[in-house]
Parts: sequence; structure tokens; C-alpha cells
Amino acid sequence: MQRIIIHWTGGPHQPTGLDLHHYHYVIDGAGKVHPGQFPVAANQGPLVRGAYAAHTLNCNSGSIGVALAAMAGAVEQPFCPGSAPVTEAQLRALAGLCRELCTRYAIPLTPRTVLTHAEVQPTLGIAQRGKWDVTWLPGMVVPGTAIATGHRLRALIAAPVVVQNNRAGSGVIASILAMIARLFSRQNRSFI
Repeated sequence: MQRIIIHWTGGPHQPTGLDLHHYHYVIDGAGKVHPGQFPVAANQGPLVRGAYAAHTLNCNSGSIGVALAAMAGAVEQPFCPGSAPVTEAQLRALAGLCRELCTRYAIPLTPRTVLTHAEVQPTLGIAQRGKWDVTWLPGMVVPGTAIATGHRLRALIAAPVVVQNNRAGSGVIASILAMIARLFSRQNRSFI
């Protein structure tokens, strides 16, 4: 796979059957990731009509479609986020999922390879019929430009993961430390 394209569904915080048909992953309002109907490999190409996630006009081959279940009833101008605005939980889940997908498929984190639907036309030159997803994020008063909002999302994806040291997270920290210890132990043996 060559790229990840980030969308919002224009619907409620829960993914619909249509959402799951069009995207490889849909993130609900609480931040839960729902796998879509088609596996990522279905978009590798050649595409078979009706058997792949059709998320971006003329840009589905080699593209992973990730959507935020959000923005039902949203209006671009004058701006209104609608009844289901994008949530912070969705952004955290999106960042984690995109990090994982970039690693799994060796996709570099660049404006041409991890981008929003709104960035496809200005960045890749593929017409998209006035799409404005994703140009608004929590904390913004009005939508930003496609490129500026895309940069904000890529910065979030690139940010280091912070694990809190609390009772619930202490097992995670212990697991990470054990994994690091095993890694260094293996590396040291190779130098002997």
C-alpha cells in the first residue's frame, strides 16, 4: 500500500453499514476502531468492481481509507460541526491506527502519503468534487485549510506515545520495559 487517506463520514458517531462498506477502518465517537467490510489488500490492485473500499474518487488503488464516524449535519459555511463533531477520543485512536498502518505497510509519514480527503486535490492533483473532510478538528473555531489541517493531523500521528504510570497503565509500562530488556539482551548476545 502506498498511502492512507483520512476522512469523516458525515454521519453519526456510530459507523453505518455504508460506512463500513466504503472504508477499511471507521473510528466511532468513543475512539473504538471498527474494521470495514473489505480488507486493505482488496485495494492493492487491480481493483475488482464492488470488491474494494471505494473511499476516494480515482485514488482507491494503493490507498487505505480510514474514517472518523462524525460530522452529521455539518455545514462548511457558515461553519457548524453538526450533531456529531469529531471527538478527542477519535483523534487519539486515529493517530494510533495511522502509526500502526504506516509501520505495517512501510508508508512514510508525508503530505503525499498520509493525507486527508480534502488534501487529495491540492496535493495529488486528483479532482474530488469539493470535499472538505477533514478540515476541522476539536478546538478549532472554523475549518482550516486542507493543507494546514493535514499538517496538524500528521504532527499528531508523529507525536510520541505517552503511557501514564497509574494502576491501569502500570502493566503496560512493565510490558514495554520487559520488551526493551529482551531486545537489548538479544542485541548484546550478537556482539559476543
